[in-house]
Amino acid sequence: MMGYFEMEVMDMGTLIGSGFLMVVIIAAVMLFLHFVPLGLWISAMAANVSVSIVTLVGMRMRRVPPQKIVLPLIKANKAGLDVSVNQLEAHYLAGGNVDKVVDALIAAHRASIPLPFERSAAIDLAGRDVLEAVQMSVNPKVIETPIVSAVAKNGIELKIKARVTVRANIDRLVGGAGEPTIIARVGEGIVTTVGSSDKHTDVLANPDDISKTVLGKGLDAGTAFEILSIDIADVDVGRNIGAELLTDQAEADKRIAQAKAEERRAMAVAKEQEMKAYTQEMEAKVVEAQSEVPHAMADALREGKLGVMDYYNLNNIKADTDMRDAISRTGADSNQLQPPSVK
Repeated sequence: MMGYFEMEVMDMGTLIGSGFLMVVIIAAVMLFLHFVPLGLWISAMAANVSVSIVTLVGMRMRRVPPQKIVLPLIKANKAGLDVSVNQLEAHYLAGGNVDKVVDALIAAHRASIPLPFERSAAIDLAGRDVLEAVQMSVNPKVIETPIVSAVAKNGIELKIKARVTVRANIDRLVGGAGEPTIIARVGEGIVTTVGSSDKHTDVLANPDDISKTVLGKGLDAGTAFEILSIDIADVDVGRNIGAELLTDQAEADKRIAQAKAEERRAMAVAKEQEMKAYTQEMEAKVVEAQSEVPHAMADALREGKLGVMDYYNLNNIKADTDMRDAISRTGADSNQLQPPSVK
């Protein structure tokens, strides 16, 4: 019985040891295949691309996915391009898109556009889509400008929309301005051309003059594009800006005149009030002076400079003067109340 039990324990230990060994072997194989991509190496050899196992292991050690280098390399080799593994790996480590660069090189090669790998990599690292640039060099792109508002010399507003056909300039993609600059320059040229026209009807009659004038200004200088044509898509007549400006100016002049008139009226009212106050002041002085007459006469009587008869003569003269004033006022009132004579 004890022998049978010992045999069972030995068989179980052997089984556990075999299982552990199998797990270790599987883990070792997986680790080997992770660092040594045999399938990718076989694919490269089948495509007649010389890539050594050591190179693939080195990519793993440098944390570079081998498939992102080997597959574009196979594609470039089949297209007849002279590209090395080191160039593609260096571009990947610099943060570039290796697959898109290789596609751009193939497209340029098929279109007979001279595009070396260094320039293609520089364009990609500059943040531009190098494949789209090559495609735009072969198939020009149409940029539609927003509605541009311009005013002719006669004050009529024109709303113009243009279509700009551009082709990518590979040599100026690095450091060249983009589409917003093209749109801004075309809009500026449209405003300048319309503003120099005497009448808006001249622009409506010959819209192609705008295209010729703007195209002749060399608006693509310093940009990543080459302008092929500028076509006027739509021209609409807007407001009469000149008439509105004249109306606004007249309204402003009217308000200024009203303000000045109000200022003069206020000054006149103030002057009138000032004169009334001055008149009242003079009347007060007259009353004050008249009040001094009795005192002066009393002083003259006391000092003997004026006799009693002289005083009575003055009173008689004053009474006679008051009577004459009363008679004259009565006659004037009667003349005003007399009805007009009938002829």
